[in-house]
Amino acid sequence: MTTTRVAVPRKGRPLEAVLERLAARTGTTELADDIISTLRYEKAITKGNQTAEADVYHRLAEYSSLDDPHRPEYTLLRDDRDGMPRRVVFDSVTVPTDHGDVQLIGREEPFRALRTHEFALGFDSADLVLEEVVQLRDDALTSIAEINDRIDPLDTDVRVVTGLGDTVYHTLLATPDVVDSQDRTLDREFVRNYDGELCISPRYERLVEAVLGTAALDGITFTYPENGNEEEADIAATGIGVYLTVTGSTARDHDLELGEQLFPSETVLLENARERDATTEDVGELFAEPEETALQSV
Repeated sequence: MTTTRVAVPRKGRPLEAVLERLAARTGTTELADDIISTLRYEKAITKGNQTAEADVYHRLAEYSSLDDPHRPEYTLLRDDRDGMPRRVVFDSVTVPTDHGDVQLIGREEPFRALRTHEFALGFDSADLVLEEVVQLRDDALTSIAEINDRIDPLDTDVRVVTGLGDTVYHTLLATPDVVDSQDRTLDREFVRNYDGELCISPRYERLVEAVLGTAALDGITFTYPENGNEEEADIAATGIGVYLTVTGSTARDHDLELGEQLFPSETVLLENARERDATTEDVGELFAEPEETALQSV
């Protein structure tokens, strides 16, 4: 049987979502748990929350199994924290399925690897698709299902197939006095009627423009958190902003009110239409919920 190569992130929530979804379909829960726990442990070491007796090279040799493709391999990545430590990240593993072997291959930028036709299938954050290829329009982009309609076919052959449901939302946040100044619900219409500064992460500028709609941004100036500052603290200082929230507890610690959930930051299955064949379509089905279908035919 054939082997289908699938590009995945090297670490973090998106990789965990892929591993958990595939494990649910193939019974490889122990393998997924092993990879996830290893990477969480290595993250804790890099952040200084754990200590390890062996150095990073010995740990890498202990984790990796080069003789068995069905056991995970790892590699070292230079971390961007102070001192630029080397961090153990995911490299590859091969999982047997009813549609042949599926080889998950770690990439720093899976979406871009699909754009250059290195892979037919891959996973990345929906955020990156918004930041790179969706067209900006006056009206707001509100859901994963709308993304493909905003991709110029001349720009890329990659399309979103489905989301994995590991959702964290880009959410409107504002201080009570800013909310009270308009005496209205904190939502997109609030922003449309607001003039002034709006605090966002600089890497999400294009995403925010897409999910709010360019028409809502007349009279608004973006500001950005100072280096090293907590985003919610700077949003509170500005009065209003957009940030990723799970429970909103940190935002409330800064006396911020939670407004509309603007867009889901979700891991999505991506497909390069030019590389599609019957096998990749079957493999793609492994990652879809039973009741789900593809978001849009390409």
